[in-house]
Amino acid sequence: MSFNAFHEDDLEVFDARLTDRRVSDLELEQYAVDTDPDGPPEGDRWSSWDGATHGPRPRPDWVITDLGAVETDLGILKTGKEADVHLVRRWVPGSPDRDVLMAGKRYRSSKHRMFHRDSGYLEGRRVRKSRETRAIRTRTSFGKELISGLWAFAEFEMLVRLWDEGLPVPYPVQMSDDEMLMEFIGTSDGGAAPRLAQVRPDPALLPALFEQLREAMLRLAELGWAHGDLSPYNVLLDGAGEDARLVLIDWPQVVDVIGNPHGPEFLERDTRNMCDWFTRRGYAVDEGLLFGDLMAAATSRW
Repeated sequence: MSFNAFHEDDLEVFDARLTDRRVSDLELEQYAVDTDPDGPPEGDRWSSWDGATHGPRPRPDWVITDLGAVETDLGILKTGKEADVHLVRRWVPGSPDRDVLMAGKRYRSSKHRMFHRDSGYLEGRRVRKSRETRAIRTRTSFGKELISGLWAFAEFEMLVRLWDEGLPVPYPVQMSDDEMLMEFIGTSDGGAAPRLAQVRPDPALLPALFEQLREAMLRLAELGWAHGDLSPYNVLLDGAGEDARLVLIDWPQVVDVIGNPHGPEFLERDTRNMCDWFTRRGYAVDEGLLFGDLMAAATSRW
């Protein structure tokens, strides 16, 4: 390793350390990597696109696939029991028009996950090997690792399917071992769209918003699924006025309405949570009628 890899200002410090014989070859090599002028800016990383599982085609124009792109973590948008969501900037140095914000969902390991809610959601899901099924059922260490993996990849695969079906969900950009990057729902300056629970829309907008919700839930039920944890906290309000749209998020616990013996219960709870919000905002809706329509849609394919 040549000292030419170091900046001149640093040589004096390293000369002093070398005099004391406390610097190893590994330290020198690592220092050269950390100060590589061709590397990303300090605190950033190269694009994680290469090696990840990618989202569906055709991709939106804003997706950056350049391997020379840089990613910057701009901080946490939301914390949760299963994962934290970060604001991630991906940009191409020297190309001002190649700059995008994404939401990075980073899943907790089995050691930092809460598993008390998993059993009901996982019923009806299948893994290939009976050993894995037993491990999940008995919650061994191996089983918990499997659950963490199922939780993360189930959400990515579901978002891919829902996006292809035209449902109002964020576009899933990519999935790596413990992080999913997806479309950031918000403004270009990093302002996240508020959750429905945080807003009081103009009463005149409520009928249109409810119809958006109804259409999304019906389409989901036609596919045989319920969100499983749908509430005003998992619905974003993107935009304002007549352009406002609902975006449904947080899909790891999606439930097969028929295959899961608790499926109808999850669907009924989703329906109640959302109908209660609209009723409290002054737009009374019939919870029973909506639930009946959803169950009819879910069973129609049988």
